[in-house]
Amino acid sequence: MEIKLKDVMFGSLGMLIAIVAFIVFKLGKINQKQLYFICILSLFFILLPIILRIIIESKRNKKIESKFLEFTRDLVENVKSGTPISKSIVNLKNRDYGILSSNVQKLANQITLGIPLSNALEIFAKDTKSKVIARAVALISEAEKAGGQIDTIIESVSTSVNQIESLRKERVSAIFNLAVQGYIIFIIFIVILLVLQFKILPMVGGFSTADSQVSMKQITPEEFSRPLLILLLIQATFSGLVIGKISEGSVKDGIKHSFILFFISLILKYGAEAFLG
Repeated sequence: MEIKLKDVMFGSLGMLIAIVAFIVFKLGKINQKQLYFICILSLFFILLPIILRIIIESKRNKKIESKFLEFTRDLVENVKSGTPISKSIVNLKNRDYGILSSNVQKLANQITLGIPLSNALEIFAKDTKSKVIARAVALISEAEKAGGQIDTIIESVSTSVNQIESLRKERVSAIFNLAVQGYIIFIIFIVILLVLQFKILPMVGGFSTADSQVSMKQITPEEFSRPLLILLLIQATFSGLVIGKISEGSVKDGIKHSFILFFISLILKYGAEAFLG
């Protein structure tokens, strides 16, 4: 993964926050729980560029697939008019396809240089990094090799891409409320655990348990709350993945939701411990 300037900037900021917090802790200005809280914020800044990159890449793929639909429609019109597919692609070279324009121009230039259409289409699919486009391009390439009614195949591909795009938009619109509900339910879950930790566990903090030597060992509220933190982080991770899969159809898209829920959990828990505990 390429390291960019903003990655270094966010990482440096996170490290600086952690170092300053540790120095202030050593000077006795903040307690250990406040140090943990600040370190979590610094970790958030360090990991933020990675998650932003995932989000940007996801949006980029959606835009590319939308523009690819326009490209295939124009390609169908050219091929139906009797123009060979290679020539049709070259004719579309200078049309504006937004984020896909540079890929279309590269594809047309490769064809002009004499590179076989199937090879040029394969490179085109790899450059876009889209599974939808990769499948569509594979069908076009095979149809071109086999000969026959290439315009019918391209039209079918265009129709298929259009259906995928329409279904995705409908799913996002229909599932949006469920995704929001997922966040609300998770935050309520965090609040319940915090109430459990700060209101109920202190009441049983004086309980004791016998160890292997039959001596009595007192259990602190912190020991009671430790399993709750593990439960909270596991819940955050898998809730985010489920929200991503349901709302956007991809577990990869769920990583950003897991990241958000994960840090909401840590920030609320350690923030509550730092300033309320």
